[in-house]
Amino acid sequence: MNQYLAAAKGGIDRLIENIKSVIVVQHQTLETILASKIAGGHVILADAHGVGKTSLARALSGSINWGAGQIVDGVRIEAFQRIQCTVDLLPQDILGFNRFEMQNNTTVFHSGPVFANFLLCDEINLLTPKTQGSFLQVMEEQKITIEGKTYHLPDPFFIIATMNLKGSHLFPLPAPQLDRFMVQLSLGYPSEEDEIEILNKHGKDDSWKEFKPVIEPGELLAWQKLVDGTHLHPEIASYIVRIVRQTRKHPGVITGASPRSGIKLSRLTRALALVRGMDYVTPDMVKEMCYPALSHRIELEDPSRTPSSVIAEVLKEVPAPG
Repeated sequence: MNQYLAAAKGGIDRLIENIKSVIVVQHQTLETILASKIAGGHVILADAHGVGKTSLARALSGSINWGAGQIVDGVRIEAFQRIQCTVDLLPQDILGFNRFEMQNNTTVFHSGPVFANFLLCDEINLLTPKTQGSFLQVMEEQKITIEGKTYHLPDPFFIIATMNLKGSHLFPLPAPQLDRFMVQLSLGYPSEEDEIEILNKHGKDDSWKEFKPVIEPGELLAWQKLVDGTHLHPEIASYIVRIVRQTRKHPGVITGASPRSGIKLSRLTRALALVRGMDYVTPDMVKEMCYPALSHRIELEDPSRTPSSVIAEVLKEVPAPG
């Protein structure tokens, strides 16, 4: 293990332990979220109410010492912003808007909450399709255009969106919107033992009292640069492409994974290798990451089937490299 990889592994382990000090989350789930963050992707957590989605986002953001903030394109960047989504939110409530100030005879831009290093978008499927669409350029290009002027967003920039699977006034995210999330995960209900631990941790007022940042933004940026150096063997790259293409041919699939899916999956697996202190991707990592990276990109004819079952069948059909 070279010194850069060793330093990254030490920092990532420190980050994981810090998050686990305040929330109970499966180790593999946390690794996947961190891999997505390091790979420059965004995460959607699709779950029921009260399973810890918001606490997880809070712990992730709070583990980074963001400092005094920065200015990008003349706009002040906040370390952490939260959007509590409702059906009456408009795009300008998220992105910002220009306002003419008569006393100065000037137009002033008022930035929205999207100008942040870490954005929590709570219950994104309560937004109307028009407002959901305001995230498309943000997530793909890391910039926004308002009235002909382009504003760049900071680096690092990371979105965690939560999506409750049951409730009223839900607007399902369209395929182009879902495709911009690197992974979709479900935390699920905890085991009885974990739920007892949750009760003991959070059944008192000072459960977050000792919680503090443990890494600097520069460390996160350094990890992101290491992702490109993680080895992806040509046979592994071919394996990823064959899996993605097979989802489009599989019986009962209306829409399979797009070429963008393969790009996201390859970068995600390289980031996962980094999280685990390795400098190369294995076939097992590809298989493991297929579920969170592809499930939300597959549309099926039969609603009783699940994308996960299709992915399991595809992985049996496509031989892995030796």
